[in-house]
Amino acid sequence: MDGVLVDSEVISAQVEVELLADYGAQLTVEDIYDQFVGLSKASMTEALRRDWSLALPQEFWSRRSAAVAARFAAEGQAVPGIVGVLDALLARKMPIAVASSSSPGSIARKLAVTGLDGHFGEHLYSATMVANGKPAPDLFLYAADRLGVDPVDSIVVEDARPGVLAGVAAGMHVIGFTAAGHCAPCHDEVLLDAGAQAVASTADDLAALLVDLLAQ
Repeated sequence: MDGVLVDSEVISAQVEVELLADYGAQLTVEDIYDQFVGLSKASMTEALRRDWSLALPQEFWSRRSAAVAARFAAEGQAVPGIVGVLDALLARKMPIAVASSSSPGSIARKLAVTGLDGHFGEHLYSATMVANGKPAPDLFLYAADRLGVDPVDSIVVEDARPGVLAGVAAGMHVIGFTAAGHCAPCHDEVLLDAGAQAVASTADDLAALLVDLLAQ
């Protein structure tokens, strides 16, 4: 969802930098992009403990959720062109789902703010529903099972290295997507190195890659 459907990672990174400074961690927005985008709350907490010697109190996450929700409500937008991609998939009667590291509440709020909440029905899946978040394959395998599709026939669209790794580990086709605001010009190389079969830089490119895969 974040960075594929909704252009939220810039907002999240800015909030995280500001709040982490309160706990003594001087990270930059680029640090957040490089190390934490795509990770679940549990995985990010462990990475901060391991790599930054920072033990976050639970209050950090409640503060983060409230700050991100408020800022996204005021500034949040869908990734440019993604509505057309979703509409085209639904017109072809393709089963689609959200499989996100965000919490269920955050998924629902962001989709509602951006007007995407009518595209997925009940198929909104969070890392909180499985044992291990990305880069483990658990969430994508869970989503495929709930959709009633075989993992080998599934396509993952991801903007982040952990998500690409998770899709590859699940045995799925993986397309990288770099249309969101946090993706630097070289981000396609990061996704290809992680195992993405191709990378789309715009929604039109993504639609073309999906059509090619669906035709196989």
